[in-house]
Amino acid sequence: MPNKRPTVYVVDDDPAMRDSLRWLIESVDLNVETYDSAHAFLQNYDPSQPGCIVLDVRMPGMSGLEVQEKIASHTLRNPIIIITGYGDVPMAVKAIKSGAVDFIEKPFSDQVLLDRIHSALEIDENDRGHMEMNADLKQRYARLTPREREVMHWVVEGLSNKQIAAQLGISEKTIEAHRARVMDKMEAGSLAELVRMSVVCEPVDE
Repeated sequence: MPNKRPTVYVVDDDPAMRDSLRWLIESVDLNVETYDSAHAFLQNYDPSQPGCIVLDVRMPGMSGLEVQEKIASHTLRNPIIIITGYGDVPMAVKAIKSGAVDFIEKPFSDQVLLDRIHSALEIDENDRGHMEMNADLKQRYARLTPREREVMHWVVEGLSNKQIAAQLGISEKTIEAHRARVMDKMEAGSLAELVRMSVVCEPVDE
């Protein structure tokens, strides 16, 4: 994944609020893009771009909750911070339950918003790092032969080489060779590490 500077997306139909938030976010040297409607934002939204979304919960045409539902279909999606008025708090709580990382009631202090944005950007960075790591593990797993996958499955289930040999009907020495290749191809430094990798790589029904 390319190393991109994160972008803070601001979606709010109030022009004064958009201008104020742009100035605030740029003051701490963050990239920012502002949109006056949910529709305009969704037309330009690129989930592969690191960042977070500062989203007004109540907008004409399409609400913040509806935007959240649209974004939820993406494998990669940016953390959402909901901005809400007092009367919109129940909506904001619903947004949190649906996956938004935070909500802020108006009026809010500049520092509170900046702190929440930095936290959201950290969440996004961690999530993308985990996805990149998992994709790499799956690529390693794909390089295993069908037999090596069988051996890996029984190794992480806790069977000894002798037990696996009996299970698969091949010699214990052959199992040792397969096991060594599995550890090498998966770049696993220990059995515990291989077990953790298997959680990501092995199909659930195996």
